[in-house]
Amino acid sequence: MLIDAHCHLDFPAFDADRDAVFERASSAGVGHFVIPGTIRARWDAVLGVGRRHDVSVCLGLHPYFMESHRDSDLDALAQALDDNPQVVAVGECGIDARFPETLEAQWKLFDAQLRLAKARKLPVVIHCVQANDKVAKRLRQLALPVGGLIHAFAGSPEQAGRFLELGFVVGLGGAVTFERAKRLHRAVGSLPDDGYVLETDSPDMPLAGHQGQRNEPAALVQVCRAVAALRSQSPECVAANSAANARRLFRL
Repeated sequence: MLIDAHCHLDFPAFDADRDAVFERASSAGVGHFVIPGTIRARWDAVLGVGRRHDVSVCLGLHPYFMESHRDSDLDALAQALDDNPQVVAVGECGIDARFPETLEAQWKLFDAQLRLAKARKLPVVIHCVQANDKVAKRLRQLALPVGGLIHAFAGSPEQAGRFLELGFVVGLGGAVTFERAKRLHRAVGSLPDDGYVLETDSPDMPLAGHQGQRNEPAALVQVCRAVAALRSQSPECVAANSAANARRLFRL
């Protein structure tokens, strides 16, 4: 069974056909889905989808949506984590260095969420764009007890290795299907079997040849095949390793 370790099936992009999306994924062999939170206003939607038996959820404050966050959201997140013991991780949180105008605020928000996760011994789901080295340094300083997921990893083998040393796994998605992603391909080939999970980031992160289209979890099968080719392993082996890693990380 495949597990989509990161997909936003609560997003409005799926409102018209969410059940059909789940059915297509199930038919393709995707049997479980991990849905992260992004903004406080969407946590109820995430928790709502999480009532399904095949869905696990995370709650967090995403750095891409800084204009949506308020100071009170951190207290609300702490309360939501305490009120919803079924939540498997804090996230999606992190750093997106494409937006330097909010970078200072991003770091404050990220650090606060890391501390919430540490206090509750929860893993973290991290969005990390153009900031792998700085994020790894901060994670090393905080020494989180249960690690987490570096979502949509696109770095080097050396950067992947540093995250793995800290108890994290890296998320592999549609980016691995692009021929030009040579550095990422080298990283994928260098990972140990327990160092990665497969994800789609649906509705985002479409596969090569599908740019501009809505992504969905059924595409995880193609991600799995691409990763298998890069690792010279069978798709069945990659699917089994990824699922085992997701179960271990999120205690599924």
